[in-house]
Amino acid sequence: MKVADTSATAETAPAAPRPGLRELKKQRTRDLLLRSALELFTTRGYEETTVDDIAEAADVSQRTFFRYFASKEDAAFFVSRLAESRFVESVRARPPEEAPLDALRLALVESWSTIGGAVEQLIPLELHMRFYRVIESTPALLAAHLRRATELEEEIARIVAGREGLDVDADPRPRVVVAVFGAVMRVTERIWSARDDASLAALRDLTASYLDQVAPALAGNWRGRPLTADPVDPTP
Repeated sequence: MKVADTSATAETAPAAPRPGLRELKKQRTRDLLLRSALELFTTRGYEETTVDDIAEAADVSQRTFFRYFASKEDAAFFVSRLAESRFVESVRARPPEEAPLDALRLALVESWSTIGGAVEQLIPLELHMRFYRVIESTPALLAAHLRRATELEEEIARIVAGREGLDVDADPRPRVVVAVFGAVMRVTERIWSARDDASLAALRDLTASYLDQVAPALAGNWRGRPLTADPVDPTP
């Protein structure tokens, strides 16, 4: 594939405008509210934390909280939406010759390669990962997470169908392959949340291990062929 020469454009393109003081102040307030919310959710519990508690922890009014977030749930999943949007854009950008499942897998790898830095611009990555584990043990959060996952799967299925030139409502394959991919992600999240290592690297490696085994796991006779739950070292 030929790559266009963009050197001249890069030299002459104007730099992105830096946010003004007013915008920076708004970003700091939003990030403080976000960090206060997730700290309270992980230490006190999601159900036990109110909007007033979050506002008080951030030293702002309840009215200020609602300028940035529509609800407590909106704040809880703010960072997750960032990760999801990066994944969606990565899927859209995958080369058209890639098979659907390969495109999803590589898009996930690509989005995860940058998500840590993006999260760190908002809150500590460690806090995000701690809260991610709280979801599995909080019924209200888990229900919202699964609802959001279903909506995301539908969006991705339509992207996959478009890539393949298919009608998503006439051909079941885009929704099926995305459902399988999503199921692997949910199984991985559940297993990872019960382990001691709460790092992003541990979640990424475990997910890669399961995705590697999707095709062989679904083919043939399963009897006597247990899956390994940990990444396999391919070197002899």
